[in-house]
Amino acid sequence: MRREGPVARPRKDQSVPHSQTLDRGLRLLTAITDAGGPVDLGVLAASVDLHRSVAYRLVRTLEDHRLVRRTGDGRYEPGIGLAVLAASVSRPVQAAALPELTRLAARARATAFLAVRDGDDAVTVASVEPPHGPAHVAYRPGSRHPVDRGAPGLALLAGARQRAGERPEVALARERGYATSRGEVIAGLESVAAPVVRGGWDGGVVGSVAVVFLADTADLAELGALVVETAAAVRAALA
Repeated sequence: MRREGPVARPRKDQSVPHSQTLDRGLRLLTAITDAGGPVDLGVLAASVDLHRSVAYRLVRTLEDHRLVRRTGDGRYEPGIGLAVLAASVSRPVQAAALPELTRLAARARATAFLAVRDGDDAVTVASVEPPHGPAHVAYRPGSRHPVDRGAPGLALLAGARQRAGERPEVALARERGYATSRGEVIAGLESVAAPVVRGGWDGGVVGSVAVVFLADTADLAELGALVVETAAAVRAALA
């Protein structure tokens, strides 16, 4: 069994776009990734308040660049080009993390992933699903959620200097070395994560390594030890 995790969502930005055409195309692309599966053009157009003919031209352009793929029944889904773009983000950290994520996924028997901070969001830039094990969660690169929600984001905050008003869970994660969360991003899922930091615990945090799994199916302390070990290995690889 494979359960889908969160998908990409746009950053909150109330500014007027510099290019209306580009803005429309990006909003369509986000709507496609947010759909969680193939979606009809009419639904897409309505979701971003565009005329169907305008949406069609934009989606065809996205398709030309492999950012969108048209299915056999004429609906649209994310294309392979998105994975290529995601792979170019934080490349040095990803290169160091991928072998460790692969080991972590196998040992934890759960999906392992790397998240980085982007403004007020935690964004997944690499993920590895376990080769064997029980039901697991698919966590797509490009998935994002508020940095103060969910173990990956809490770990990113814990790897930085303490700030006034931070959640108690951040202080707890800083104390024990890893963060946990349950149902904060998606109901029914739990996550455990540890920050990858340079220059000491209060130095620069470059990301967080995490595992995500169905609630009540794993030992949190055991997984906590694994993600802390993995974060240390990634940090050593970056040195």
